[in-house]
Amino acid sequence: MLTEDSNQLRILAALLAMPADDARDALGDMRQGAPWLEASLPELERTPLDRWQAEYTRLFLSGYPKTPCPPFESAYRQGTMGGTSARDMEGLYRRAGLRSSEAPADYLGTMLECAAYLQEQGMDDLLRELKEEHLERWLPRFSRDLSNNAKLELYRELGVQLSLLLPAPEND
Repeated sequence: MLTEDSNQLRILAALLAMPADDARDALGDMRQGAPWLEASLPELERTPLDRWQAEYTRLFLSGYPKTPCPPFESAYRQGTMGGTSARDMEGLYRRAGLRSSEAPADYLGTMLECAAYLQEQGMDDLLRELKEEHLERWLPRFSRDLSNNAKLELYRELGVQLSLLLPAPEND
């Protein structure tokens, strides 16, 4: 199963959001539950918010000539946004009694929030489905891409932490 508790999953999900004006304060609040964040704080204190946001945009939204690590299952598994991955996730959310937010259903942050909820509710069958039918199929590659492409320590370490959720199979 996923190797983290629900609080850790929510921290990882939050770190996939665009950094806002209060992002440094939020990181400070998170570091008690995620001590691995400590190493990235000095660099982020020296990094203007607009540069941090530019790195976020480059990595996750619109890098040139190619976005290195879009945080969407469909982008990794189907090479395009939407499609069957997003529809399958919408179905999983419905069966859990949830609705996806304004973000696409296959957005990693939403998937991690869902995993946290499923753990808390003891919905082990749906959690297993989320892991085996979705996350295992692309999270190891995404994590590796993030660690290899990030210029900020925060995102390199986020890639490492995400890889610890579902270690890549031996032959991956």
